[in-house]
Formats: sequence, C-alpha cells, structure tokens
Amino acid sequence: MTPILEVQDLKKYFDTPRGMLHAVDGISFQLEEGKTLGVVGESGCGKSTLGRTILHLIDSTDGKIFFQGKDVTHVNAAELRKLREDMQIIFQDPFSSLNPRMTVQETIQDPLKVAKRFSKKEIEERTDAMMETVGLAERLRHSYPHELDGGRRQRVGIARALALEPKFIVCDEPVSALDVSIQAQILNLLQDLQESKHLTYMFITHDLSVVRYISDQICVMYMGQMVEMSPSKELFQNPVHPYTKALLSAILVPDIHAKRERIILKGEVSSPVEPKPGCRFAARCAYACEGCRKAQKPVEISPGHWVVCDVVTQSGTKPDDRLDHTIS
Repeated sequence: MTPILEVQDLKKYFDTPRGMLHAVDGISFQLEEGKTLGVVGESGCGKSTLGRTILHLIDSTDGKIFFQGKDVTHVNAAELRKLREDMQIIFQDPFSSLNPRMTVQETIQDPLKVAKRFSKKEIEERTDAMMETVGLAERLRHSYPHELDGGRRQRVGIARALALEPKFIVCDEPVSALDVSIQAQILNLLQDLQESKHLTYMFITHDLSVVRYISDQICVMYMGQMVEMSPSKELFQNPVHPYTKALLSAILVPDIHAKRERIILKGEVSSPVEPKPGCRFAARCAYACEGCRKAQKPVEISPGHWVVCDVVTQSGTKPDDRLDHTIS
C-alpha cells in the first residue's frame, strides 16, 4: 500500500551569524491514508518547522517529500496552488492565525475564492456546510475573531482548513492555547472529521496525553532529529530511548496515590547551530557511550518501532536489558 505521505531524510537549515542552525535534520517517515502521526518533543525541537516544510510554507534544504506517490519536493507556483488544496494546516494560535478584519463567513470563503473554480452559489453552500460541520451557529456568520472565544475561533480555523476538502492536514498544536474542556471538544471534533472524511493528520504537540489520545503512530523529536518512532500503544508500553522515557515520566496521572519515578534530565542542552555528529541528546544522557558521538541511523527493533540510540541497538544488547532497570 502506497503511503499518502512519505518524507525521506528531510532537512531544513537556517543561516545565522554563528553558522547554520539545523532545525530539521534528516527526518524520515511514512504516513498511511486515514491515520494520524503524532509528533512530540520539547519546545524548539523542530516540530512546527517540520510540518511547515512539508507544506512548503518554508522551503526545504535537502531531502525528499512524496505526496500520493508523487515527488513534491520542488514544485512551481501552479503546482503549489493545486497541492495546497490537498494539504492544509490548522495553526496553533486561533487568534493570530485569523484576519481580524474578516468575518467568520469571509474567512471560510477565502480559500474557495482563491481556488477560482467555484460559483457564488457553491461558495455559499460550502460555507454553510463547513459551519455546520464544525459546530458554528448561523448567528456567528458575520462575527469577527475578537467577538469569539478561543474554541469558536479554532473551529473557524478548522472550517477554513476543510473548505477545499483536503486529504492531509497538519495540526500544529491546535489545542495548546485552549482551556482543558475546550481541548476535549476540539479533539473530538478532529476525530469525528477524520472518520467521516477519511482525513490524514500530522498532529504536532508537546502534550503526550493528547498525542496518546489521537495518534496511531508517534514520532519523538529532539533538537531537529527523530530519536524514536513507534505505534502509539507500543511507545507507551515499551519506550526505549532515554529521552522518550524522560518525557513519559513527566506525564501527570489523575491519582495522588500513584507512585511514579520522575526522570530529571541533567546537563547542558547542546546548540543546534553547527552541531557535532552523533546523538544530540548524549550531553544529557547518563548512558551515553563512545558510539553516541558518531553519526547514527534509525534501527527497527520491532515491527514499526524505530529508535536512534547506540546504547540500545549495539550488538547483543536488548533494549529492556540495558535501560529498563536503571531509568524506568
């Protein structure tokens, strides 16, 4: 089965006075149609840059991007316009991502007008359908963003992203700016839309509780690199990379009597500007060895479970034997 999205060794570097900043450095994955890939990691690890590079909101430095089996790494303006109809994004901040001078109706209609292939009647019908789909009342049609609460503003952003019926949507921390109760509503809405429209999501977040709820597959990033990728259930039952285990240990559980050992990371965060070869987590990892200072490639330790860690993948060592008794 051909994946709807395939990324091969994708890189995005930014030129700075101190050198090249490696924001995304060699990310590879495949995403099946109708599934959700969760991308997690601490702030500044390159999650949002990865999503925006895939959508061509910023140009890639190197690597390949395939969408529906077609190489879309480099496309001209006409091809990009067509591609944008199938690949959309829901931004993190539901206020700054909306034009304050456009009403709800105008915001949803904007991509339809840009497409230049819908009649005035079709635009009106699609606007009505999108508002109903995302749960926006008819009375809000002529409201401006500042007149709406965070949940409704995010629903407007979702309606705008769905207007052209895309196949793939990057959800860039779509619930992080919302109250917990509103977060649940938006997550349920996204799941309902995925089921009814067979959408494919790349869900970017730093909240592991959220990504566990919505994702089929999870990619853990650290300083621009993937350190572990696995089916969601497998990752939470058998985390392997020391960084993944540290992240999972920070998840709050609704039980004051639950005994959990928090893994406190020590050491200095390495610079993403002209980084040295090898694992960028090595400076904070208590189990780093000489092999961690060398360039590494992902190793599949079980079906669909990939990890980049020399301690784990060195010959004759099982993941559980070397790490679980010390950092679990």
